[in-house]
Amino acid sequence: MILRKSIHAEITSIKPFDEKERKTQFDVLDWIDSGVEIFRIAKPATPAKHLVSYFAVIDNDYILLVDHINAQMWLPTGGHVEPDEHPRETVLREVKEELGIEGKFLQETPVLITSTKTVGKTKGHTDVCLWYVLKGDKNEALDFDRTEFYQIRWFHKNDVPMDRTDPEMSRFLSKLFKD
Repeated sequence: MILRKSIHAEITSIKPFDEKERKTQFDVLDWIDSGVEIFRIAKPATPAKHLVSYFAVIDNDYILLVDHINAQMWLPTGGHVEPDEHPRETVLREVKEELGIEGKFLQETPVLITSTKTVGKTKGHTDVCLWYVLKGDKNEALDFDRTEFYQIRWFHKNDVPMDRTDPEMSRFLSKLFKD
């Protein structure tokens, strides 16, 4: 119950970028308050709707994306929130597992919240995703998880392959890099 309230507060901390995010935030808060299972308890997708933490690693105008094997898209790194784990803890665990580095938040709270039907090899379930931002360094060598990613690459914010990424990436970049 305490963790659910903390996650509720984390989601409430997000200032919606647009009407779509405002509606998503409202719907996700209702979902969390309903008492249903919010954590993935069995792979690939049980329950069919569950929490995910994305973390965009940023170096000035550049974002690190991974060529994800299962999703078959260029995505920010991230992972499923484990039962009894706070989404921020997921970020710190996953950045170590997936990139071999310690995470340093640029902002403690998530920048964006989305709710998206998945595609790729495990398509069909819904990821409720909190998008966090970590400080990165394009010159740092990263030892990435080759069982999850074909490759990793830094993209300038204007050169992200929008045709092969999360459908919410454009909104995320617009919100993150708003002038």
